[in-house]
Order: sequence, then C-alpha cells, then structure tokens
Amino acid sequence: MHQNNRAKKTRFIAITSGKGGVGKSTISSNLAYILASAGVKVGIFDADIGLANLDVMFNVSVKKNILHLLKGEARLEEVLIKVTDNLVLIPGESGEEILNYSDSEIFEQFMKEAEVLNDLDVLIIDTGAGINKNTQLFLQAADDVVVVTVPDPAAITDAYATVKVVARQRNDMLMVLNQVANEQEALSIFERIHKVALANIRADLDLRFLGKINADLKVSGSVKRRALFTQAFPSSVPSRDIRAIAKELVKKLERQVYVKPKESGLAGLFKRLCEQF
Repeated sequence: MHQNNRAKKTRFIAITSGKGGVGKSTISSNLAYILASAGVKVGIFDADIGLANLDVMFNVSVKKNILHLLKGEARLEEVLIKVTDNLVLIPGESGEEILNYSDSEIFEQFMKEAEVLNDLDVLIIDTGAGINKNTQLFLQAADDVVVVTVPDPAAITDAYATVKVVARQRNDMLMVLNQVANEQEALSIFERIHKVALANIRADLDLRFLGKINADLKVSGSVKRRALFTQAFPSSVPSRDIRAIAKELVKKLERQVYVKPKESGLAGLFKRLCEQF
C-alpha cells in the first residue's frame, strides 16, 4: 500500500476521575503541553460535559466547538485552536448530543474534514468526572484510560468506584496520584486501591501505577493565573513528575503501527464512538 494511504495510529488517551476537583484537567493540559514540547503531535479534546475548561487552562478564547461543526454551523478550521507547535485544542460538547449527528450528512462531512488530524500521535480526551453514560463512551473508545485521584478518602472511594465501573468493559487501566506529599504516599494509596480491586472487582484486573504529582502551591497559583505550571515553573517537582508520566506514555507510542487513515485521528475516535451504538 502506498504511504499516502497510511497514517500513524493515533493513541487515544482518556483522562478521567471519580469526582471533580482532583486536577484532571490540569494534568491533561500540562501533559499535552509536555508531550508536544517533546515533538509529539498532540490533540486534546475537551469532553468534559458542561464543565469544559481547557480554554481557561491554555488561556485561549473558544468561539465555536465541535457541536457547531456537526450542526454545519462551522468548519473544522474555525473550531481547532493551535495552542503551540504540535498541540491543537479541540473544544468539545456533550458526548450524547455529538452522537445524535452520527447518521447525518453533516457528520459525514465532519469525518472528511477531520482527516486533517490523522497524523496526530496522541489524542488526549479530557472526560467528565464520574461515570455517566457519555463519559463511559469515551473510556470504552480509548486505548488508555488514566484515572486521577488525590489523597482524600472521598476521592479515593470515588476513584475505586470509577475503576469498578470501567472494569465492566475493560480490564486495563492506569492511575495517577495527584497532590501527594511524595512517591511513598502515592504508591501506598495505589497499592491499597489495587489490592481491594483485585479482591473485589476482578482477579485479572490490569491496574497500573502511571505516576504521581507532588502537592505544590505553584500548581494552584498557575491555574489561577491561566498559566500551565510546566511552562511557568519547568524545574519544579510537579513539572518533573509530569515529564516522567509523559515519558511512560511515549514508550507506548513507540510501539504504534501504521493503519488506514480512517482508524486514526479525530475521525478515528468518532468512528469508535459510533461503533458502540
């Protein structure tokens, strides 16, 4: 097959959490920035229904989102926002409403336009917190599901509940511990969740520790100033933590293969979503 009929397989990484306020979108945006800075072609899709806030994280202005495109009210270039070299933001909308357009001619046009994103190495999907129907669609379509939690009893309980629900559809998940004092605390919490999950959810559960991010006032300060902490404080411990997580994900990318373009990019993600109906 000719090279122009081939595309890199985009790796779809869904980042989710059991409850809000654990730093899911902060991690998504900073991870996207670090990967892009390392030369990885990244798209980040804001799929947090009703609470889409990646525009705030990146300090950019969103005028139209993917729903405008699906309704025929905008073209793809009006929706995509270039954040930096190698990094594009795709403002999203309700998964349920998006998929209402899956049988329309406009959706077909969208799929055609979305082919310009076929060369993405990674598409990070910043999902909503909690396990509603729309969030589950994105988690099922992803290659990797990353569950974010913090050292708070309620957040840990909700993270476990998230793992339990996701495990009905898949047995592989990754976990990031945010706002921890150190790696020892992160690993201790992870091992506790892992042990209970293996005993009570499924014995073949492949739940892995992806990394931790230390608690640091620089992170919350950056969010308030609409700045990425990895950009504002590149030598801080949280920035080093994000780079370590990115390094682990790049290892997965290195094993990627070439596929037909329709299986890649944003169009590939929506193809997977629609196959679930």
